Amino acid sequence: MAKLKEIYGSDQSKFFFKNLYLARKKQFDLVSTYVSKEDTIIDVGTTPVLDKHENFFLNHYKYPENITCFSNQDLEKLKINFPNLKCLKGDGRSMGLRENSYDIAMSNATLEHVGSFENQNKFVKELYKISKKRCIIITPNRFYPIDFHTMLPFIHWLPKNIHRRILKLFNQDFLSNEENLNLLSIKDLKTICNINNFKNYKILKIKYYLFTSNLILILDKI
Repeated sequence: MAKLKEIYGSDQSKFFFKNLYLARKKQFDLVSTYVSKEDTIIDVGTTPVLDKHENFFLNHYKYPENITCFSNQDLEKLKINFPNLKCLKGDGRSMGLRENSYDIAMSNATLEHVGSFENQNKFVKELYKISKKRCIIITPNRFYPIDFHTMLPFIHWLPKNIHRRILKLFNQDFLSNEENLNLLSIKDLKTICNINNFKNYKILKIKYYLFTSNLILILDKI
């Protein structure tokens, strides 16, 4: 997000972040309708950042004591704001947790960062396995006009090998690697569901400036 602030001037930045906050609040309100106050929740892919616009669900949910955060990074910093926060460290593609460990398995803005389509499939399967009621997976829509990771328009609509070459030309070497960024479409999410024979699912769309910016995959088990 710091990169966005460098790109936009102060007035534009305030306007952009205000609207981005409103979009994330809309997303939070929608996701919250699928969670009850009694549910145990595991948030997979939590980031060790204290800013309020990060870890949006953790920072805005009324019952943070029900949340366990899971990441491949050290999350101890989050205990500055949440002293009693439960944290686990590991790989979201193979978490080592029992089936039905938590009522809700949740992930926001992580699926696009776990690597190849095969790894993305493993990630979704793992969240489905450890959830008792449902899993909720939020990811950016590949076909939104701007990729918010790079702030570059439209080039992510191109075939992925061409997209990665162009990112290298823009000195985006890190994000040009599939293991660091692999955007998904509605079709990709449906393919994952079909591969795993997930029947009871829905894909919700979050709009930002008239276009679908984020996709929310809801996989129900009950």
